[in-house]
Amino acid sequence: MKDNKALTSKVSVFSVIMTLGIVYGDIGTSPLYVMRAVIGSAGIVNVDLVLGAISCVIWTLTLLTTLKYVIIALRADNRGEGGIFSLFALIRKKAPWIFVFAMIGGATELADGVITPSITVVSATEGLLMINENIPIIPIALLIILLLFSLQKFGTKVVGSSFGPIMFFWFAMIGTVGLIYIVQAPYIFKAFNPYYAFKFLTAHPAGFVLLGAIFLATTGAEALYSDLGHCGKKNIRISWVFVKSMLILNYLGQGAWLILNLDKVNSQTNPFFEMMGWFLIPSIIIATLAAIIASQALISGAYTLISVAISLNLWPRLRISYPTNIKGQMYISSVNWALCIACLFVILFFKESTNMTAAYGLSITITMLMTTILLSYYLYRIQNLHLSVVLLFMMIFLTIEGSFLVANLHKFTSGGWFTLLIGGILFTIMFIWKKGRALKDRFIEFTRIAHYSEILQDLKKDVTISKYATNLVYITRADRVSEVETKIIYSIINKQPKRADMYWLVHINILDDPNTKEYNVTTVIPDTLIKVDFNLGFRVQPRINLFFKQVVDEMIRNNELDMVSKYPSLKKHHVLADFRFVIIDRIQNYDFDFPAFEQFIMDVYTYLKKIGISEVRAFGLDTSNIVVEKVPLAIPKNPKFDLKRTDGQN
Repeated sequence: MKDNKALTSKVSVFSVIMTLGIVYGDIGTSPLYVMRAVIGSAGIVNVDLVLGAISCVIWTLTLLTTLKYVIIALRADNRGEGGIFSLFALIRKKAPWIFVFAMIGGATELADGVITPSITVVSATEGLLMINENIPIIPIALLIILLLFSLQKFGTKVVGSSFGPIMFFWFAMIGTVGLIYIVQAPYIFKAFNPYYAFKFLTAHPAGFVLLGAIFLATTGAEALYSDLGHCGKKNIRISWVFVKSMLILNYLGQGAWLILNLDKVNSQTNPFFEMMGWFLIPSIIIATLAAIIASQALISGAYTLISVAISLNLWPRLRISYPTNIKGQMYISSVNWALCIACLFVILFFKESTNMTAAYGLSITITMLMTTILLSYYLYRIQNLHLSVVLLFMMIFLTIEGSFLVANLHKFTSGGWFTLLIGGILFTIMFIWKKGRALKDRFIEFTRIAHYSEILQDLKKDVTISKYATNLVYITRADRVSEVETKIIYSIINKQPKRADMYWLVHINILDDPNTKEYNVTTVIPDTLIKVDFNLGFRVQPRINLFFKQVVDEMIRNNELDMVSKYPSLKKHHVLADFRFVIIDRIQNYDFDFPAFEQFIMDVYTYLKKIGISEVRAFGLDTSNIVVEKVPLAIPKNPKFDLKRTDGQN
């Protein structure tokens, strides 16, 4: 896979083929299980059911995937980035309350990252049963999943370049096979008429319930939007024309095969593999490769989603590594193995792909509903569309997706519970982390630096106090240049007087756009205090140690600083001055309690904080020159207690 710029700068045959490998693994492998799920739930299969099901698939791909995502959602790009959290970042300042919908959508999208690898790999390997029904599918699927997750820490640089060509061959194959059967039963073209979809939903006894299986045809639409930053909207829109054409040809082909072979159909029939004939074994191999690519896309998407959630303060800080030099490719060990264990459990518990469809459909339906809500607000407040247009948009897509949701809820006990369980756990983590941060922030107090200007200048010159560091650096949360936390002043002056030649305040401002890397330097107190404001996009990892070093180096080159050590023995040899960072860790003191619910939030928040990595590691700071000072969250001002002296002295 190439750098983002290589894919988004222009449209070319190469970039379009690469887009196939990045974006369409999920939706591209849906023909493996959609019609099998319909047949398995329908009971009696006849021509009307086949035409109705295929018609529903065609119009679902048209209304949801094409209209909502390819045409409308791709316009809601955050400086080239897409996905539910990027959309949330665009509107969060105008609607702080909307974070709940973003967290629900993010949680269920992560839950989808558990279901997708499981169902796609199992669906692909189930084709082996047509060769020999005694082949052990579960062990093969488990081995593929285990190998896939084990290789994540090495990145996908070596095999990534083959994803596009493989998916191109996959789509060409499924389209060609579908066309072969369409020619034999052109009657199937009637499925383009929405009348058959309507008849399917109203006349068939289980038509509405079967919508849950139909919905699986568009499950990759959300990933399509999330991958906007990797591929660019032009590449996605052009490649979608090819992808949709091949998908519809294959679905029509499956419908044609079913019409031609109604007497052979039973609840276990998978028309996708039945169509392959002599090409069965090669098709199983290609399907397995396509399933692996689909799984890889969802795994990489989970890393990106968690990374953005961390930047937006919706998730505990985790260690993120970068196994290759490809932009955007990352690896989060804890997420990787949590997903791996969850996928292994899903395969062992559900065993067959048809048993996973309820959980699969439910998770992505909820994500789509949340995207519709956020997208509607974006269209109204950012794009300034007329309220009537926005309400029409909401009515159409909330009705469609709400219908799919109700249909999927019918299979709650058959597997839908699993999605709600995983999504609920993930949402709870996000909610508690955000709420816990907000509770702690209530106790942050700021003071004007000007009030302490003279004290800091005198402290700097007071040789009776041992020098704590030549350059003393604090991470501050004060947005205004003129302010600083009272805890930092307390640390410098009261807790242990810290004499330094230069004091630094470093402020990290996470922006609503994704990839900005900027900084501002302000001399607050001449020759005494400097503040550096880093303005970073929400997709940028805050490697503050490296960023700060670059700032200092540039200031030295511009003759804004003299960083040669002030110690005579070191100054003689032009040794650079030392730096020491101080991190203020605010902890709840024992003599202070929140109300019951808030205390519960704080207890869980504290536990999550222990599981995640520290601010030192999160900011990429050098642990050899770091001091972490724990200070109480709240200090009662002038507390009075009913104490009585008993030694006779007053």
